[in-house]
Amino acid sequence: MRPLAIFSFFLCFVPSYQQFPRLCATQEALLTKECCPPWEGDGSACGARSGRGFCADVEVSDQPDGAQYPFSGLDDRERWPLVFYNRTCQCAGNFMGFNCADCQFGYFGENCNERRESLRRNIFHLSRSERVRLVSYLNLAKQTVSRDYVVATGTFREMNNGSNPMFANVSVYDVFVWIHYYVSRNALLGGPGNVWTDVDFAHWAPAFLPWHRLYLLHWEHDIRKLTGDMSFTIPYWDWRDAQACDVCTDELMGGSSPQDPSLLSPGSVFSSWRVLCSQAEDYNNRGVLCDTSDEGPVRRNPGNQNRNLVERLPTSAEVDFTLSLTNYDTGAMDRTANMSFRNTLEGFGDPQTGLGSSSRLGMHAALHVFMNGSMSSVQGSANDPIFLLHHAFVDSIFEQWLRRHRPSPSQYPESNAPIGHNSEYHMVPFLPLHRNREYFISSKDLGYEYSHLLDASQRLAESMHPYLEELRDVWPWLLLAGLCGGIVTIAISAAVITAKRRYRRPSWLRVGRWKNAFALPERQPLISSSESVETNHRNYQTTM
Repeated sequence: MRPLAIFSFFLCFVPSYQQFPRLCATQEALLTKECCPPWEGDGSACGARSGRGFCADVEVSDQPDGAQYPFSGLDDRERWPLVFYNRTCQCAGNFMGFNCADCQFGYFGENCNERRESLRRNIFHLSRSERVRLVSYLNLAKQTVSRDYVVATGTFREMNNGSNPMFANVSVYDVFVWIHYYVSRNALLGGPGNVWTDVDFAHWAPAFLPWHRLYLLHWEHDIRKLTGDMSFTIPYWDWRDAQACDVCTDELMGGSSPQDPSLLSPGSVFSSWRVLCSQAEDYNNRGVLCDTSDEGPVRRNPGNQNRNLVERLPTSAEVDFTLSLTNYDTGAMDRTANMSFRNTLEGFGDPQTGLGSSSRLGMHAALHVFMNGSMSSVQGSANDPIFLLHHAFVDSIFEQWLRRHRPSPSQYPESNAPIGHNSEYHMVPFLPLHRNREYFISSKDLGYEYSHLLDASQRLAESMHPYLEELRDVWPWLLLAGLCGGIVTIAISAAVITAKRRYRRPSWLRVGRWKNAFALPERQPLISSSESVETNHRNYQTTM
């Protein structure tokens, strides 16, 4: 067994208090509607004795939602998280988490008072060892059961209003697959096939960018907790003007299988991954939630998509046009929005005109469709690890827009956005709670930066990073080789000098002493003495 596999094996059985906090997925917690687990540091709820936080009533906004979802009291995600809990931990200072055990994004240390800025980098600027680490961490997360969270497999009504909890254990990685499924699933109105499809608490509306920003931050945070590597950051894939899937190699996200181009190469660790929560049509037909069962391997067939829907990957010119749009969102703030930065970046606005309801998908959505497999399903797209690289780059474009236009907080809608997207709405299904407006701010305020947004000199240094890393890895061998070479050179020189001394001509053969004895009469000198002096002088100068 490899060390990484052994590590994964034991983590699966670590006793824990274990997107529902494990200690809040009990009959008692659901019936009392309270999710205020103790902090291990002092044993008090929310770490209250240590001043980390306290248990408080959940406050939800009463601002009206848009008309896209005309129901009330039918879906567990409405007025999140009140269907499940009306009291949760409210953390103080820089503390964060469902029990206030963690630090706010950008803060580190035992007391969460160390401010650090992390750097998300172009995946092609990672050194070979960093790429290996990325793939290893992803696979470790996929193979390790989450200590902190379980996922819901039934509605609150199916749980008999809390008296019959329905939750499942999944891996650290699959918690986030489930989160993305749950936030975007159709609303179940009761009975097979009876669903409402025009609803999504993280897509098609203003919260698309803040929600996915939070999603990546939590994913990054959980990988750090799992591995103990506080320096880890999600790399991004800059797909502008790409002609193919540049990251689809066995060294990175997996190449295509020679036997079946829709599957991943056996040379990639991701070929063994199994997907879940990807069959939206089946769940709708049965009127049920995803039960987290195995639904087969990750599928991907990049470049063989429906070209009537997506012709190619987005271009630099389309990104530049999108960034030029000054309004964050407009109109009904859904897929019909015109000249909306959010709608155009999400892919439903034309990236050349800015008009909504485009017949062809662009930008963010184009990449999903281009992948032509697991990524093409909104609810199941997070099963493919390319999802993370893709959304990190989308988030960097969001960050670039924030820095260029410096929008006031009022640009984010307070009311009348589609359900789940108003500024004060708690993002579904995150516990701890976060509001949409809290992530309509610069990444620097959240403790991270993107390498391609650095100034020119810093970008140059960043692009040199993988080469310097490789050099750092090999310099001891180069030094050893240099030392060996030096020793060999000295040994050879010493041997030559010794040989010369040992085999010098006997003194009796020296020219000066026996010159006349062996001299023959010379009829014609080969060169005059004056010519000889001049030639020797010239050669000396040349040698110099």
